[in-house]
Amino acid sequence: MDLKEEDILGSEIGRHWYYRSKAAALKRMVAGLEARRLLDVGAGSGFFSRRLLTEAGAESALCVDIGYASERDDSVAGKPVRYRRDCGPTDCDLVLMMDVLEHVEDDVGLVRHYAAKVPSGAHFLATVPAFRFLWSGHDVFLEHHRRYRLGEIEATMRTAGLELVRGSYYFAFVFPLAAAVRLVARDAAVPKSSLKKHGALTNAALGAICAAELPLLPINRLAGLSAFVLARKP
Repeated sequence: MDLKEEDILGSEIGRHWYYRSKAAALKRMVAGLEARRLLDVGAGSGFFSRRLLTEAGAESALCVDIGYASERDDSVAGKPVRYRRDCGPTDCDLVLMMDVLEHVEDDVGLVRHYAAKVPSGAHFLATVPAFRFLWSGHDVFLEHHRRYRLGEIEATMRTAGLELVRGSYYFAFVFPLAAAVRLVARDAAVPKSSLKKHGALTNAALGAICAAELPLLPINRLAGLSAFVLARKP
């Protein structure tokens, strides 16, 4: 999760249409796994793992991020959440990599690094920004190395030794508008976030549009602003 975006939204992150919609898509992607112990890599505040703790059956979360100034323990809904700069071997059964792999040069290496820490049968859920032609100052601002087609992020997970379970695009219904805005106004040389705070009406409208797309999530391999991939360690 991008700490820079968390800094922009602050306490409003839980109300922002984009993050609420991505959390809903995450729940849809991992439904049925019965994951209990989460390892949230590049977790930031732990927004996504905290959602799974409060709204799904997860029982604990280990949030790892090199950006933490210090390590601490917390709880959500009476469930433990640990914030660490790194971790050793763990029995976590679901690894979250939410908008993380685009930030590192060696994405395969990062997946392998954490795959070596979890037991066989553990699942990995990764999200990444989609389509190179959408590259803009937003990516420069967030210090991205790349954007992915769905087949590319799936290949990353396979090369790292994982078995693919399913993959799809999301944010397809807002894709045409977002693509048009970026293609018309983009200047890749100027680092600037495209994320903005919105009022309740805008958040409700865009959130409803994305919610209407959720039933198509399992089959959308055509287009979207984000690519989601679920994989499993053999």
